[in-house]
Amino acid sequence: MSVPVCVIVGAGPGNGAAFARQFSRAGYHVALLARSRDVLDTLVAELAGTYAYVYDAADPNDAARVFDEIRRDLGPPQTLIFNASTREFGDIDATTPDAFERAWRVNAYGFLLAAQQVLPDMRAAGAGSIVAIGATASLKGAADFVAFGSAKAAQRSLAQSLARKLGPEGIHVAYVIIDAMVDMPVSRAMAPDAPDSAFADPDDIAESVFFLARQPRSAWTFELDLRPFREPW
Repeated sequence: MSVPVCVIVGAGPGNGAAFARQFSRAGYHVALLARSRDVLDTLVAELAGTYAYVYDAADPNDAARVFDEIRRDLGPPQTLIFNASTREFGDIDATTPDAFERAWRVNAYGFLLAAQQVLPDMRAAGAGSIVAIGATASLKGAADFVAFGSAKAAQRSLAQSLARKLGPEGIHVAYVIIDAMVDMPVSRAMAPDAPDSAFADPDDIAESVFFLARQPRSAWTFELDLRPFREPW
């Protein structure tokens, strides 16, 4: 039996690394895609069955090239986790047109590119899982999230369209709304006085995403909200 292949777009520290650990432990071949080679090399050195690919999520030429390499090196992907994002925060006065477009290109356009690359193999198999990692901003346009919120809303809408189209073909599309600060250095620096209970553990998030990717088709989830027990909502 062939080894299943999981592709993680946005395999940086935090959630991306946690997804890599989860699928590596389960015996997958894991393709790690990110713009920084240093982060990728660190993960590959630590985790069995992981492979590094430098990748710009918003570049259609990268999409065609890198996914061809993955198929050649590892085989057809059974799972795609789209975790690439931006940190374009600011209100309407602080948001530049370039920042707005960049957030959309990574979160929405990038998700489209990656999904289109894995679809031929998933359709041939009549099965597959596509999981996009979103945020509460996809549902609520906070004043300081003009670029980020609108890009995440577009991403969620795209995921819903894919789920409705691809579900009848046997391909599970799910959207994960993370309503939390993820426990990683950049988040801790932004909220230095917050207690540990205010943060979501990336490994706990990864466990939920792994569950989604392997759900039986008689009981699929489209949207899953994840938040720490103390998070108001």
